[in-house]
Amino acid sequence: MTVTDTRPATAAAPARRTGRWIDDWRPEEPEFWESTGRGVARRNLIWSIFAEHLGFSVWLIWSVSSAFLVSMGFSYTPQQLFLLVALPNLVGSVLRLPYTFAVPKFGGRNWTMVSAALLLVPTLGFAVAVQNPDTPFWLFCLIAATAGLGGGNFASSMANINFFYPSDKKGAALGLNAAGGNLGVALIQLFLPVIIGGAGIFGLVKAAEGGISLERAAYVYAGLAIVATLAAYFFMDNLTSAKSKPREQLQVVKEKQTWVMAFLYIGTFGSFIGYSAAMPLLIKLNFWVPDPAPLGTGIYFAYFAFLGALVGSATRPFGGWLADKYGGARVTLGAFAGMIVSTLAVLWTLTQLTPNPGQSPAIADDNQSWFPWFLAFFLCVFAATGIGNGSTYKMIPAIFRTQAERATPAGTAERSAALHAGTKKASAAIGVIGAVGAIGGFLIPIAFSSPWVDQPMDATKGAFVVFTAFYVVCAVVTWAVFLRKPHATKAHTSLANAGI
Repeated sequence: MTVTDTRPATAAAPARRTGRWIDDWRPEEPEFWESTGRGVARRNLIWSIFAEHLGFSVWLIWSVSSAFLVSMGFSYTPQQLFLLVALPNLVGSVLRLPYTFAVPKFGGRNWTMVSAALLLVPTLGFAVAVQNPDTPFWLFCLIAATAGLGGGNFASSMANINFFYPSDKKGAALGLNAAGGNLGVALIQLFLPVIIGGAGIFGLVKAAEGGISLERAAYVYAGLAIVATLAAYFFMDNLTSAKSKPREQLQVVKEKQTWVMAFLYIGTFGSFIGYSAAMPLLIKLNFWVPDPAPLGTGIYFAYFAFLGALVGSATRPFGGWLADKYGGARVTLGAFAGMIVSTLAVLWTLTQLTPNPGQSPAIADDNQSWFPWFLAFFLCVFAATGIGNGSTYKMIPAIFRTQAERATPAGTAERSAALHAGTKKASAAIGVIGAVGAIGGFLIPIAFSSPWVDQPMDATKGAFVVFTAFYVVCAVVTWAVFLRKPHATKAHTSLANAGI
């Protein structure tokens, strides 16, 4: 039943039906947006960020906890630990596509409730498994794979928020939404060692003396998942205008621009999530002193592992803001340039290190002297990935909006219908692009643990060489497709110089 509002049209609240469905939603109309739309959109954005944040935390819970399994009595090899880190990323990337389709099928609010409740599966499974040293490795792999449910949350959250905001606000809104989710990676890496009693923050807070209890972190996030489910139930909305059929959504796979953006997103988000997952083990392999020591007497991975994800999350909304101001393609090209330079700088610091199979104290001290440079340059890489993440997600709705505007006359009903269809296409494309891009989170940890390279340090150096070359290709694609001046005969169809 539609709620009738007697207030003037410029101040009318969006009409709702039972189950918090909003029937009247016109974000592109300035009067509607300023009077009522902005507040509703902001409320949904806040709780979407909270639920997505938890999803990312659960998704990356293995990035840190795997390093503590041996201390708890699990006799797993480094290759097995890397697999536990990589599996959630693989599953999360696959789930992003169906999660995107779930928003128009069930409603953004409804699916946020379901996706938040599903986080109980990986968290409670994790809590039970880590308390039994006899848990077989295959079961750990299965439980780690279910953590990918948290990775799917990103796609559904972004697709949902895309419908709430007008085109000139999408970059900042999607950037904030994604940054709040990405921040879950940093916080799980910062607080998990503290919660489980494995380390204090930066060594300034003393670690617990009662031993490591990984299940504590799982119970904390299971409780937060329940809170997120209830918050979505009470404070979020579904949009009738966001309805579409999966077959209609899948039409975006036929769009060339969908695959161009998916390729670029591997370079930005794939790098962010892959480096975030691998960073704890990278520090441990190259700089770690075996016994957790006070700051200044050794490099302990748990003190620094969260910084990369924190920086990448913080710069993501900045990338969205820059894209709103200067255009997504220009900012994306600048982000790839920054990634190329910073990755080469990281590679340079690694060439200064000496392999230390004998654990010589002198060699260890010399290698650790390079750690501040390694960390600083690596954080620059993370900052560039965050900016690129924000700018690429601004480009996606801009591409489909531009195509709709070119295909229809201004000020007509056909233009309005085309713009609405373009928003639906953009939300569907977000799922496809997010799914493909997240595969980088699986490939990067695997690249760092190449079994065919004898020295782990050599594998790391080789991986960074490959990554640098890939970023060069991404930069060239960005310039060629979206920024170079098109030939006169193709100017009306090319997206180059279209302000994407």
